[in-house]
Amino acid sequence: MGSADSKLNFRKAVIQLTTKTQPVEATDDAFWDQFWADTATSVQDVFALVPAAEIRAVREESPSNLATLCYKAVEKLVQGAESGCHSEKEKQIVLNCSRLLTRVLPYIFEDPDWRGFFWSTVPGAGRGGGEDDDENARPLAESLLLAIADLLFCPDFTVQSHRRSTVDSAEDVHSLDSCEYIWEAGVGFAHSPQPNYIHDMNRMELLKLLLTCFSEAMYLPPAPDSGSTNPWVQFFCSTENRHALPLFTSLLNTVCAYDPVGYGIPYNHLLFSDYREPLVEEAAQVLIVTLDHDSATSTSPTVDGTTTGTAMDDADPPGPENLFVNYLSRIHREEDFQFVLKGIARLLSNPLLQTYLPNSTKKIQFHQELLVLFWKLCDFNKKFLFFVLKSSDVLDILVPILYFLNDARADQSRVGLMHIGVFILLLLSGERNFGVRLNKPYSVRVPMDIPVFTGTHADLLIVVFHKIITSGHQRLQPLFDCLLTIVVNVSPYLKSLSMVAANKLLHLLEAFSTTWFLFSAAQNHHLVFFLLEVFNNIIQYQFDGNSNLVYAIIRKRSVFHQLANLPTDPPAIHKALQRRRRAPEPLSRTGSQEGASMEGSRPAAPAEPGTLKTSLVATPGIDKLTEKSQVSEDGTLRSLESASQPSSADGSPAAEEPSQAWREQRRPSSSSASGQWSPTSEWVLSWKSKLPLQTIMRLLQVLVPQVEKICIDK
Repeated sequence: MGSADSKLNFRKAVIQLTTKTQPVEATDDAFWDQFWADTATSVQDVFALVPAAEIRAVREESPSNLATLCYKAVEKLVQGAESGCHSEKEKQIVLNCSRLLTRVLPYIFEDPDWRGFFWSTVPGAGRGGGEDDDENARPLAESLLLAIADLLFCPDFTVQSHRRSTVDSAEDVHSLDSCEYIWEAGVGFAHSPQPNYIHDMNRMELLKLLLTCFSEAMYLPPAPDSGSTNPWVQFFCSTENRHALPLFTSLLNTVCAYDPVGYGIPYNHLLFSDYREPLVEEAAQVLIVTLDHDSATSTSPTVDGTTTGTAMDDADPPGPENLFVNYLSRIHREEDFQFVLKGIARLLSNPLLQTYLPNSTKKIQFHQELLVLFWKLCDFNKKFLFFVLKSSDVLDILVPILYFLNDARADQSRVGLMHIGVFILLLLSGERNFGVRLNKPYSVRVPMDIPVFTGTHADLLIVVFHKIITSGHQRLQPLFDCLLTIVVNVSPYLKSLSMVAANKLLHLLEAFSTTWFLFSAAQNHHLVFFLLEVFNNIIQYQFDGNSNLVYAIIRKRSVFHQLANLPTDPPAIHKALQRRRRAPEPLSRTGSQEGASMEGSRPAAPAEPGTLKTSLVATPGIDKLTEKSQVSEDGTLRSLESASQPSSADGSPAAEEPSQAWREQRRPSSSSASGQWSPTSEWVLSWKSKLPLQTIMRLLQVLVPQVEKICIDK
């Protein structure tokens, strides 16, 4: 078989390369051509036939041979780009070289001694001559990147040929206007080319090589100034790349036009293989990396951090500005925004569609990339952000994000997904329109392990956030402030919370206001302030429709009284913290009643999705509704709690003993026995006096007697 022969020949060439200790001349074409000329190897073959150990061995034993291999492979790509790859043989050579480079580059990046290799010029490779003349010779990296860009718009190789003429001259490649060859209709381009499996596969191979080039940053030690730009990305997105605009447009349109459902016919993906998805995934990744723009590196960033300056503004800018960021920030037509938003919403919702007809649609795996892309669109293009906020489709972005957050909350390996999802919601929640939209009834039942409720998208948001806070792993703690800030931002617009959501908010307040929690870290009391602000906003702006929340506040009024009467004397503070330190070990608490253990008696398990079932506290029964208590003018509690409620040493109800997982999680960062930080009376007083309790206390003063009267009458 030809294929088996070519694999054998390729393997022989690799062995020769690893065994030759003498440098092989670059002119020895008979030797070098074995790697790409006659072989028909797939990517899988290349990875299998070129083992890591052998690449490293060549790098150590005969570095000049590895250097020549890279240089010759880049040279072949440059030749292919120059000639336009008309023959099948040329196309095969280009593919083989790009696969070989994709395999070898990481081993060059990982070695500090090779760091500068691709940014040096190769003797004799200059446009003019052999001298290392800055004018003539391009660094190897630049030649490689320009060749990849050209090859991505190569008629009959990666794009449909328009076949206006049959002249196969090399000049054609240079006069070709790649803007006529954009891969997909959408932003700024109306014509949708016929789908072509071969072209998609070839594009994908070249994008893989491009991503590999960009990945050098992963092998570098973190830079102290953190402002260092990725030279590969910087050059590729500069004016040196004449295909920057059509390539940006092609990548964006390819992602946003993709429909994984199989043209709307269920189970279609089982009959026809979807060759588009791998290309879409690569396109999304390349887009994100090229848009990873650090505005700090620009000498003259504008006030809002956008890049409006051109290369002409500065006498010596630190480098050309990123054209991909520039193009993204300049999209402005409504229909373009609609196309992008619809496309991203469709892809984000794809995993949620699975459940109506299991496996009926192809399930995509690149939602994290989509979220990062959406974030960058909103960040670099404020017009897009406002379009999203006034569009009814914003909920089609919200629901998938809540789904992913809920799904990833217990998996430590997906903490990055949690961060980007929460940051997007924080960005959206800053605008009034988002809060108003949340009042839309939530009827599409997305499968999530959350309590069933009948209500709005606001209820869904609160229920999911409660779940993340009470049963996520501890690396999510830095996000708690963000989660509650989002709820504060939208609270003035929430017309009517469901009973389930109202109880979840009070449940959080109950957990966050226990004395040991408030005193165990310097920032913990902020969470209580956020929740009180939520209640105040709803009472002040949306009182009429929110009877469920008001009822829940009345039922849990003891929590507010305890906050008003929070002890500030050193012995009480000491006692509260002692209670935390004396806590039993995590698992011993559940040992006895393992079978019947409440939701929430286990600490977070590391990096296993869906294993967590933790809740903060037991919710007291309805009989607490008629506790006898009176509120004095200043909002403090006058008569004692009814004797029916067992209390612990510091007067807080025993029902509020938080779960062990929480105790472990919220240890102050200095968890040494002494602890660098310890709460003082002055510190507690400084924030206790600012607790915004007046509104709620006034509400309780008026309503509690009325509710008690109703209960007695009944």
